[in-house]
Amino acid sequence: MTPEFSRLERLDAIGAGEREVRIAATEAERAALAVRFGVLAVERLDATLRVKREAAGIVVRGRVTGAVVQACSVTDVPLDATIDEPVALLFVEALDEQEEVELDAGALDTVEIEGGAVDLGEAAAETMALALDPFPRSPDAETVLREAGVISEDDHRPYSALQDLKSLLGKG
Repeated sequence: MTPEFSRLERLDAIGAGEREVRIAATEAERAALAVRFGVLAVERLDATLRVKREAAGIVVRGRVTGAVVQACSVTDVPLDATIDEPVALLFVEALDEQEEVELDAGALDTVEIEGGAVDLGEAAAETMALALDPFPRSPDAETVLREAGVISEDDHRPYSALQDLKSLLGKG
């Protein structure tokens, strides 16, 4: 299945030198991404990426920027979200699922190459999705929850009944 926002860079077209690639999702691609990721709208999705072949594979570094409208997880009020995320990926021929890898702070996320190309559009879309708040809340979400009788984590005392029992046992 072809992703909604696909920008393929064929392996045979990637040389040894670093090359900058700029991509932007079209209106139709943004609408399809909004459906896929369960947001109200993807208003903008752009990426500026540097692609380079290295001994380990194809290295892609750069930034993904965008603007997304999400629904508040409590009130469904539309909330604007701005995306500005770094990208650091290593595309490799095959991933060895048996091999355990120790990651350091400078390690690149590893992605398997499929079909003789790296998909920079899909990488940008996934970066955007990972940058989104999974439970966005509007400023009035706490008030709405409180009015509905939902107590906050700070007010929740899970062992209060046991604490009362402890005090009764201490009197005997």
